[in-house]
Amino acid sequence: MSLVLRVDLHDVTRVGNKFARLESMRLAGLPVPPLYCLPAEAFDLVVGKVRDGLPAVPPLGDAGAVKAWGEAATAEVARLAVPGELAEAALAAFDEVIGPDGLAAVRACVVAAEGLTGEDDAADPFAGMSDSFLYVPRRDLLARIVDCWASAYKPEAVLYRLRAGADPTATRVAVGVQRMVPGTRSFVAFSRDPRDGSARHVIAAALGIGEGVVQEKADVDHFFVSHATGEVTERTVRKHRMVGPPGDDGSGELALLAVPDELAGRPVLDRDQVARIVEAVTGIERHFGCPQDVEGTFTEDGRLHVVQARPMAAPPESRPQTRQVLWSNHNITESYPGVSGALTYSLARDFYRWIFSDLYRRMGVPERSLRRDRHHLERMVGMVDGRVFYRLDAWYALHGRLPVFEFVRGWWEHSMGLADDPGAVPPRPGWPLRALWIAPGLVRRALRHPRDVREFLTWWDGVAAEAHGRIEHAEPAELVTFYRRLWAQVAVRWGVTLTNSVFSMLVAGTLARLLRRWAGQDGHALMLGLLSGGPDNRSLAALRSAIALAELVGANGPARERVLAAERPEDARQVWEELVEGRYGSAVAGAATAHLRRYGDRAAGDLKLEEPTPRQRPWTVLDMVRPFVRQGRTVAASRAEERRVRGEAERELRERCPGLLRRTALRLLAAALRGLAKAREDTRFCRTELYGLSRGVLFRLGDELAKQGHLDRADDVVDLTVQEVLGAFEGTLPGADLRPLAAHRRKEREFNETLPAPPSRLLTGEGLARDAFDRRPEPQTTEGDPRLLRGLASSAGLVRARAKVVLHPSVPPESCQDRILVARETDPGWLFLMSAARGLVVERGTLLSHTAITGRLLGVPTVVAVAGATTRIPDDALIELDGASGTVRILEEE
Repeated sequence: MSLVLRVDLHDVTRVGNKFARLESMRLAGLPVPPLYCLPAEAFDLVVGKVRDGLPAVPPLGDAGAVKAWGEAATAEVARLAVPGELAEAALAAFDEVIGPDGLAAVRACVVAAEGLTGEDDAADPFAGMSDSFLYVPRRDLLARIVDCWASAYKPEAVLYRLRAGADPTATRVAVGVQRMVPGTRSFVAFSRDPRDGSARHVIAAALGIGEGVVQEKADVDHFFVSHATGEVTERTVRKHRMVGPPGDDGSGELALLAVPDELAGRPVLDRDQVARIVEAVTGIERHFGCPQDVEGTFTEDGRLHVVQARPMAAPPESRPQTRQVLWSNHNITESYPGVSGALTYSLARDFYRWIFSDLYRRMGVPERSLRRDRHHLERMVGMVDGRVFYRLDAWYALHGRLPVFEFVRGWWEHSMGLADDPGAVPPRPGWPLRALWIAPGLVRRALRHPRDVREFLTWWDGVAAEAHGRIEHAEPAELVTFYRRLWAQVAVRWGVTLTNSVFSMLVAGTLARLLRRWAGQDGHALMLGLLSGGPDNRSLAALRSAIALAELVGANGPARERVLAAERPEDARQVWEELVEGRYGSAVAGAATAHLRRYGDRAAGDLKLEEPTPRQRPWTVLDMVRPFVRQGRTVAASRAEERRVRGEAERELRERCPGLLRRTALRLLAAALRGLAKAREDTRFCRTELYGLSRGVLFRLGDELAKQGHLDRADDVVDLTVQEVLGAFEGTLPGADLRPLAAHRRKEREFNETLPAPPSRLLTGEGLARDAFDRRPEPQTTEGDPRLLRGLASSAGLVRARAKVVLHPSVPPESCQDRILVARETDPGWLFLMSAARGLVVERGTLLSHTAITGRLLGVPTVVAVAGATTRIPDDALIELDGASGTVRILEEE
């Protein structure tokens, strides 16, 4: 009994920080359940002989040997038993403190020894890595005590201590037995913001018991409480999962339960509960004299219980070994809106890895640096709740290899949604000297760039012209070979499309600075006008092809009547067949067939392989054409509007910049930028075609897998990765039956589609921890007027109209007719929605983004980077859009 009931729970050297802290809080009057402890001497007594006989721990570099050592040591200890007198004392203490019929939480705690930090120590709060067991009855107590001892040597704990420079064999474990609290609402609370140490409480709470929060198994609400004002900010989600007590199967495993419908939409905590947590956490911080990380729960009767408290880990900037990762989808959702399947994600991952490797080579990054950064290239994108995100630390590390990056950093950070967080990663030391060193080579590349773009487009046009016929009739083995060879060429050619972006940002920055200096104003609106009226690009050609088809249909009475009435898919399919069969004349049939052949891969979300394009469903072309028929749009009128905007800008330039030499320099820069913008849109259309060819190959292979019985249906291919699809035919898969894998991913994808979209920026621990905090920028307003939003002026013009809030481009284009389109972002597949609208407002984008370029080419007033636009501007609200000043004013909300 002397090793149990009579141990001094304040003696950190015997019971460790965890249990000494609990006892200290309990005696101070804080709501801590009673406990008792088996001190480290009990571990020495029982485990000592096994510990003394363990072989030497392998070196840190041999992870496999370290893992095997830990597993063997854990198994040796797990075979032990608590000896008689100690067992009797532990059970007697259970009866006295817990009660014979009660339940306990049995937890291990590493006790400090020479060369080893104690668990929950202020210097390293996470050093213990020991196990806990909940809802333990008296009959299982002794077995769980042994399990706690054995956790001293579990492989991950051994590896952790080796990395900390400590001897794993010196580990000593105390075991605490605490009365189990049957929580119904549990929380982890920080007395300071764990991201940056700022003065606000952060509470993560879930229904059920605390393991749901700690182990990220439950859906979690977040509450942020200002120290200064007490103001509470909630970030709540709809709850689907919670963790409860073990089931009746005898396994002892905690149960993952469905949240009752009546609780799913409510916050886990009410304001009174939040206030009580803040009061408790503040008292604990005051008691120990430093910021605290506290775990607790509320029971059914409404009482609050504190079950653990530890010093809060230092914020990331002072604790680099526990890295946090910043993610953003600020402009990638142009390409991959909403939830994506495994096929789309894996192709996107390959695309980014290969084309950016080619960019860095072309810009002079040494091959050895690329090899060193290969892990960054592999993780440029990741997934959060089924949505594609950029991993920004990888992007900064890779782009930092480019000395020219610092010249375009501002443009790039704005496009990635980092304009309000500049300098997130500091420049590499010595970059100006490296930039000077590469300057001659950069000039040579810039002079050669137009030729490189022409050669790229010539190569790609040849590939695309030959490929469609081959895909349609090839055997599976031929398709796999074609795909491999195509992407091998992409890996060494596509980087030219990215060097175009680098040169665009350099020229745009130079032009903007000179306009500010020589035109006597910020020059932004003038710059927009000078960029209008550039040469036709392929994206715009696709739009004008549809307008031309609409002109022919509109001039043909019977065809016009049929197209305008065919709004249902089954009707559109029949009308399309009538058009291409020549029922309304050969001119209409020829234009329809030619448009599909040339632009059949272009659609909203055309980079998402699970989304069909007109090449798979030709009749959807009518959805693009129908609003142009109603509007009476013509190609001539579209070109005339561009010339008008450009002419006005030229007249303004002459007035503001009378010097001929300066004006000539500005015109040359504007012309260069128009050419670069054309190249950008041309190559983006090539990317659409590349994904179209890849979709064709992979879906043909999916058909074959379904025929062979490896998939239930051909469409299941969207839930496999590219390598899994190809590997099924190359013999490189560990198994042939892909059906269970596809079914599992399909369920996960369908579940992700029920979740609210994550914020466009979020901060996580390494590995996409699900307790990410919402970092969505608040809507930007000006002059204290909540009805006035500000963004980046992108295409001049003043327009008043009703707002059409579009979160997915699947809406019919005519729904945007005579409206101002409000969206999070757009991609080239939105062109038909955009051209039907009278104005464009998007939450993301830059002066060189697709939305901005298209708005100028179409002569449509446009403002990009309007944070929170889709949530602040109600659908159908009357708004005023000023594309020159970059403002959006809400005139009527209903």
